[in-house]
Amino acid sequence: MSSTRISPILEAWYKWKSLRLPWRKRFLIGRDLQGYTYWEFREQRGDGPGRFRRIVHYPRSTYLSDVKVSPLWHQWLRHTREHPPSLEEQSREIVRQERMKLLAAQADARWEAKPRVMDAPGQATGQPLPALNTAQHQPIAPELESANATTTETTESIPTQSTPKTSAAKKKYGHDPWEQAKGPGEAWQPQAWVPPAGKK
Repeated sequence: MSSTRISPILEAWYKWKSLRLPWRKRFLIGRDLQGYTYWEFREQRGDGPGRFRRIVHYPRSTYLSDVKVSPLWHQWLRHTREHPPSLEEQSREIVRQERMKLLAAQADARWEAKPRVMDAPGQATGQPLPALNTAQHQPIAPELESANATTTETTESIPTQSTPKTSAAKKKYGHDPWEQAKGPGEAWQPQAWVPPAGKK
């Protein structure tokens, strides 16, 4: 945004309105690069004069949603800035904002170029995929091979013995009474429900 050139008549009118004459109720303070004018007037409260109030005037053809006050003028309107910003200062602020946008875009591009932790390896980052089942292809130390062989031999030599409690129950009752207490297997089927006889 650049400051629009105004006519000499309007410039003279701005200078006339900015003069702090004693009979005036409000004074022109300045304008911004969009053509908005900023005014100050003393608020009358009680007997003595109150503090100055600050307002902004914009063209009547502008919608309220389109009015955008710059941060420098916003500070002045909120009384956090004592002196109003000049046109040169506003131009420097616009250049600074454009430079910040450019630097932010460059920082975003650098951030996007870095590999992400959440990405799958090898997809967008170009990293090699990890090898699967690496334990089958890696060499095993000789002492570990002998230890593994002895453990497999001992497990194979142990015979599967049924518990004496189960075998004694089979001899006594002819069947295993704990068979119903076991969890359902693949051959499990629900039993039919028979309602009990009611009392009369």
